[in-house]
Formats: sequence, C-alpha cells, structure tokens
Amino acid sequence: MTERTKRLVRMVKRHWLTFGFFLGFITDAILLNRIDDLVDNLILLAYVLLATTAMLLLYVGVAERAPSFLTPILKKYAPILMQYAFGGLLSGMLIFYGRSGDWLASAPFYALILVVIFGNEFVGKRSDRLIYNIGLYFTGLFSYIVLVVPVITGKMGDWMFIISGVISLMIVWQVVKLLYRIVPNFITANIKRVIITVGAIYITFNALYFTNVIPPIPLSLTELEIVQSVYRTDAGSYRIESEQQPWYRRLPLTKPLLHPQEGSIACFARVFAPTRLSAEIFHRWEYLDEAGVWQQHLRYGYNISGVNSGGYGGYTKISSFHTGTWRCSVESKRGQVLGRETFLIDTTGQAGKMEVRYD
Repeated sequence: MTERTKRLVRMVKRHWLTFGFFLGFITDAILLNRIDDLVDNLILLAYVLLATTAMLLLYVGVAERAPSFLTPILKKYAPILMQYAFGGLLSGMLIFYGRSGDWLASAPFYALILVVIFGNEFVGKRSDRLIYNIGLYFTGLFSYIVLVVPVITGKMGDWMFIISGVISLMIVWQVVKLLYRIVPNFITANIKRVIITVGAIYITFNALYFTNVIPPIPLSLTELEIVQSVYRTDAGSYRIESEQQPWYRRLPLTKPLLHPQEGSIACFARVFAPTRLSAEIFHRWEYLDEAGVWQQHLRYGYNISGVNSGGYGGYTKISSFHTGTWRCSVESKRGQVLGRETFLIDTTGQAGKMEVRYD
C-alpha cells in the first residue's frame, strides 16, 4: 500500500465506530420512504434486532463466554454492527420526526448525534461504555416504539405515548437481565448507573412530549401555504390562487407579503397520515401585537385520514384581519406543531401578479 492509503486505513481504524454510525445514515437515506410502508417498518425493526443482538454478543465476547476463536471477532466487529444499527435507527427517527414537525422537532436528534460522535471518540472506560451503549440503545428503542405503535394501532395521543414508554422500559429491562446473565458482576457494579440513565432518558422523553416539543408522530406536513383564496372544485381538487412573491421574499429570514383583495385569506395544508390512522388537525391563526406577543385570532379543526403520500388536503380562512405580522400553525389537538408559516399582511397596498394552480 502507498503511504497515503496507509494513513487512510489508520484513520478509519481510529474512527471506525463513528464511520459505522454514519453508514446507518447512508442506508436510511437510500431506503426509507414512509412510516406505514412494510419495507420501512421491517428496516427499522431490523435495526432494533441488530442493535440488541450486537450488544449482547459484544459482552459475550468481553466475558469470553464464546469459543476462543470467536471471542476476538465479537470484540472487534460487534461494536461496529451495534453502531451501524444505532446510526440507522437514529437516522430513521430524524427523518420521520423531522417530517412530523418544524425544525425544533429535529433539534434533540441533532444534539443526540453530536453526543454519539463524542461518545464514540472519547468514552473509553469499559463501565462508562456499558452505560453509554445502554443509554443509546434505550433512546433509539423508545423513539422507534413511540413511532410504530400508532401505525400498528391506528390511534395516537397521550395514552399511546404512555403505552409506548412502558413497552420500551419492559424491553430494555429484559435486555439488562440478559446482560446480567452474561456479565453478572459487571451489571451488579453498575446497576444504579443503568437505572439512573434509563430513568433520565425516560423522563426527558416524557417532558419533551408533554411540553409539545416532540411532534404528533406519525403525522407529517407535506405542504403549507398562505394564499389569497382556495376552494374545492367539483372534480375533487383544490383551486388555489396566490400572490406571486418577489425573489427576495423567498430568501431565508424573510416573510411573504400578502395584499388581501377579496376580504379573506386562507391557510392551505396537506398532512400525511398512515393508512389506518385518523386524527383531528387544527389551524391556529395568530398575530403579533404591539408588545411583540403572539395573540390567538382563530383556532379551527378538521378530521383527516390516511390517504396517500401527498397528504390529506384542508384549509381554513379568516375574513377579519389587519396590517401586521401573522402566522398560521398546523397542529394536533393537544397543540403539537407540525409546521407553521409566518407572513405579513398589508391591507392598504395592491396585490401583485396572481397565479392559479390546481392541487
């Protein structure tokens, strides 16, 4: 090998856990599509099973309970498989949770990814690595169970989240019991840290859910737009009329500007739901008052059901408004936000060029 190739090999060996983790991300980017698809569910389930198996085999190798020829193989390659499964599982959660809410919904997963990278590079002590692996495993497991239970049952809400949490705790407890049979002294010495870690993750997930940081999974917003007018045609499609925005109104940190002409403006949204699931969706209209505080103007809900990948279309209108900064949020019944659009209203100016499309 050339010297350059040797350096590359040394770098890969030094960071092989992180490389394995990101390989799971690449797999998801290629394979995952929609949460109610059988193949997608089998892929996510395979990650959970692989993570469980790899973690158990790793400690079989550490305890030298495997045949002598197999022990070094388990020690060397089980961590890579485990990190690949963690990467695939967390990447899948990032994809589906991100689709189910605004950017804040993805923020905890981005933070977790940084924690994983840090842990792979710097957590070296064997007892610390055990706690790290169990904590990462429980996080991925909890995220997956919370996502898949509503898809299977066709129901979502607080009780589904609580049931998902209990299922996750039961599974991780069984895994810890299996680890105890493999490395009893090791688990006994660290059981308090295991309980504290799992308990902290469980409490954090519940805090994020009940403060509406976690979005209303498995729902996802596929389209959201503030328009001049919208109505449903006899053919079943939506006729949408909107004011064309100049290029600079499409730049980041800018807001679209609307000039209502027909006494009303509308918020049009499409929300995807898995085929078996029905839910109630709300549009919350708010305006920014003189003190810079958002004030509710209207909140209106309608029922949706799983139809197709494009999402279930719906809209609300307001006919009472004033010049200023407004926003329309699409959210669940309990207030979990799938997405929102902030915009400006100018009741004095004239609308620019209008465009009409059928959606």
